[in-house]
Amino acid sequence: MNDHAYTPNYPVDLHCHTTRSDGADTPLMLIDHAAELGMKVIAITDHDVRPPETIMIDDTLEIIPVEQYARNKGVTVLRGIEISCETTAEDCHLVCFGCDWSDPFFTKLEQDVIRAKVESYHRLTAALTSAGMPLSWKEVLDNNGHPIDENQIQKKMIFELMARKGYAEDWSKAKLMVKNNPAFQSLRRKPDPLFVISEVHRCGGIAIMAHPYLVNDPIFLPEGRISRHDYIDRLIHWGLDGIEACYTYEKTSYDGTQSAKEIEREIKLQYADRLSIISGGSDYHADEKKGVQNPRRLGECGLTWDEFNHNLKLRSLLEHQADPRH
Repeated sequence: MNDHAYTPNYPVDLHCHTTRSDGADTPLMLIDHAAELGMKVIAITDHDVRPPETIMIDDTLEIIPVEQYARNKGVTVLRGIEISCETTAEDCHLVCFGCDWSDPFFTKLEQDVIRAKVESYHRLTAALTSAGMPLSWKEVLDNNGHPIDENQIQKKMIFELMARKGYAEDWSKAKLMVKNNPAFQSLRRKPDPLFVISEVHRCGGIAIMAHPYLVNDPIFLPEGRISRHDYIDRLIHWGLDGIEACYTYEKTSYDGTQSAKEIEREIKLQYADRLSIISGGSDYHADEKKGVQNPRRLGECGLTWDEFNHNLKLRSLLEHQADPRH
């Protein structure tokens, strides 16, 4: 893949992953890549883990704040987290920014998530193996030659392994296979999104719903069945700050009939006057490094500079990070 031939569609990308969860770029590599592409703003939003505070410069071993390293490269970086919520729903994720990351809420969240993931993904690999698709826990942790500790496990790594072993065409098809087969359902305990929104606000932050059209429709909650539209209304009622409109649906496990642009227009029409933030991001994972064909690209989806700069809540995040107390 020739990055020199690629020009981002958007200079602001508020949904990116690194090796701290299931991405293939380290935070330093992500920032360097953003600088090479001329990005203005990127966000580090790894799954269920607090964002890094510092970066070690490879050639000098100097340790400096992430924001400072990015500024030196001409890029603004927002530190965030993508929290998986709702035990009985797939892909209900909240991207959160501007929090006091030292709050005990995040320590407990990380500990609870690790335990729940390990338990659930052990069950999933066993179910797949029983169905004639052998996957060992050792293979999962090998992570295609990039070994991880058990506490770094991500479900996408299982899907990637399924694709490498020929059980599915690619990771997104593997995800759909698991999602649509009751025999492979291994629900893990996830926090209530209403509780997460409340805690994020208590910690001084904002909560944005990621890729809403990846969420099940309908959703089956303990109290009963609810449509995705009504579910989003429920989150708005409890204080949701924003929703992701511009997103790379056509390069994910989305199995609906609408195009990404149609979804973007629909979300803006439904929620622009009800939420203070209409967000956008690529969900970049540097998947090209894993051999994924047609991967999501940094800045492929996101926001224009005017959309970011004219949103008071998003701009306030920059001032919040500049405050040494955060």
